[in-house]
Amino acid sequence: MPEPSANRDLDAYLVGGFVRDRLLQRRPSDRDWVVVGSDAEAMLARGFKQVGKDFPVFLHPQSKEEYALARGKDPAGKLRANPGVTLEEDLARRDLTINAMAMDRDGKLIDPFHGAEDLARGVLRHLPSFADDPLRILRLARLAAQLGFSIAEETADLARRMVAEGRLHSLPAERIWQELHRALCSPSPRRFIEALRELDALQAILPEVNALFGVPQPEKHHPEIDTGLHVLLALDQATLLTDDPLVRFAVLVHDLGKAATPPQYWPSHRGHETLGVPLVNRLCRRLRIPGRYQKLARRTARYHLLAHLALELKPKTLAKLLADLDAWRAPEDFERFLLACQSDARGRKGLQEHPYPQADFLRRIRDLTKDISAKDIPSGITGKKVGARIHQLRCQRIAAFKKQRHKTRQGVS
Repeated sequence: MPEPSANRDLDAYLVGGFVRDRLLQRRPSDRDWVVVGSDAEAMLARGFKQVGKDFPVFLHPQSKEEYALARGKDPAGKLRANPGVTLEEDLARRDLTINAMAMDRDGKLIDPFHGAEDLARGVLRHLPSFADDPLRILRLARLAAQLGFSIAEETADLARRMVAEGRLHSLPAERIWQELHRALCSPSPRRFIEALRELDALQAILPEVNALFGVPQPEKHHPEIDTGLHVLLALDQATLLTDDPLVRFAVLVHDLGKAATPPQYWPSHRGHETLGVPLVNRLCRRLRIPGRYQKLARRTARYHLLAHLALELKPKTLAKLLADLDAWRAPEDFERFLLACQSDARGRKGLQEHPYPQADFLRRIRDLTKDISAKDIPSGITGKKVGARIHQLRCQRIAAFKKQRHKTRQGVS
């Protein structure tokens, strides 16, 4: 098939994640190109469509793939697109060696900074331009979570110096959330949190989560003792149970209230669910986290302990719990809540395979009561009394189910 005319004689190279993923024999990301020896006018003349102003990117007229002009630093230290910029100069401005590789149309690798060697070793190593953008610290941690790579010591040292200089405080909330979200979707969200701690960056990005490390819990219920470690174990369980980032985020913040418990009461954390909700709200407001994530996170923080105690709760408490969780009208969010609670219950040292019958129990009483509505209420009952009567009918049905369940279990025993 002949090459599209827009590409003819264009000095263009595949760069970035596509090259990295191809060398790792992973499913490649979108193809991004860098163009050497051209300018905006020449690209437009070839039929490319320009998007962006500061750093022009051009969409290919047929493939719609992105082509960026090669950029390098001018005498003032600012990045500029210029026909005189070489491919190596463009690659040198990137953050890590594994992201500073290119490939020509014939598949030949251009690797001036030995990124392929670091890729083979599983090491994330910085280039000098890493220090230009503090967001790269978060990207470093996120790539550690995505790829399972270690961080070169000199790179970690540089990141720590940048953190100590307060560089992270200038990051826009939206960019922080973007990296956190991508980490939550990665194979190991736990590694993202661990890497941020290694880089002294967790306090600046997620101080509410950082505060959990070193907070003890009762060994009887939490053999791992440390609350921060418990959250990491729970994240591991959430990663095994689902790839849904909503659930994983809810698990990450479900125990924030334990850092707010007065130390004189440690290792007990009575009421930590209530203490945690304002902290979840604060974190979500600061990072401008989407509403769906906030809602599930608040519900998980507030109600996870009740879910754990579900088998022991009274019918009226169960009915109110399901109502507060909007279990009948939002079944998908209810399932997410149950997954978060199961992750929490199994996120304990030595208890990762522990059964969680509470989830099926709560699903059962939800299903038993989901058809109860205003149609079941006599016409003479109106206003707020309708809601009270619906609640009463739900309680009666739950009580009957629990009674029958108890009889069945007694008969079996």
